[in-house]
Amino acid sequence: MQRRGQIWFAVQFILFCALLFAPFAGRFDCPLWLRIPGLIILSGGVTVTVVGYRTLGGSHSPWTNPIEGGNLVTKGIYRSIRHPIYTGWILAALGWALLFGTLFGVGVALAGLVFYDLKSKEEEKWLIETYAAYPAYKREVKRFIPGIY
Repeated sequence: MQRRGQIWFAVQFILFCALLFAPFAGRFDCPLWLRIPGLIILSGGVTVTVVGYRTLGGSHSPWTNPIEGGNLVTKGIYRSIRHPIYTGWILAALGWALLFGTLFGVGVALAGLVFYDLKSKEEEKWLIETYAAYPAYKREVKRFIPGIY
């Protein structure tokens, strides 16, 4: 693994820790009409993440480069989203922030969106090098939001 892969992983870990800390910092009096959607978004994000991990199976890599012997997965949720695990984490972070009424958490969710967008672009360089079918897949399937982005 390259040092760059370790840096991406470290930043991701820091974002995750910041998200766990978020309910204790920068809270606002969040109305119920925001908390309920927050719980729904959090649940949806966790579901998308779990489905993404399960569909990817043994081809999952925590680094930016694919694992040796892995396969390009384009079935299941990967038919609609190229990076469902990242999409799920972003949604879960936003839902978590709304559920607990924390502005710091909203900031972490936005930072996560930027981070995962950049990380996915770096990761896709490796995927293009590793899998001949990836460029066609990339043209057909959007990164985070089906049919949009």
